[in-house]
Amino acid sequence: MNIAELQKKLIAAARLQKPDVRVPYAFEKRIMAHLDARAANHRWVSAWTHSLWRAAVSCVVVAMLFGVWTILEPAGAPASDDLSMDFQNTLLASVDQGDNAP
Repeated sequence: MNIAELQKKLIAAARLQKPDVRVPYAFEKRIMAHLDARAANHRWVSAWTHSLWRAAVSCVVVAMLFGVWTILEPAGAPASDDLSMDFQNTLLASVDQGDNAP
């Protein structure tokens, strides 16, 4: 659909309509003032949106750097094949520390 042609048709249809006498005085001026106020507010929203996108990009970069660091880091401790023992040691770590207290 051609937008310019649709706009012409809508404007032509609106011009055929008689103005309504119930429209309040200076109604168009109030609407235009309201639109100007929204335009000023739009500048703040635009700045806020731009800042959030910059923050999102930096978060993605940090996440990718940590991912690469995790992949490329040499293994410090040998990996255990027994997951159940690792899980048990993790759960009982606080109990074992409590037993060693003086």
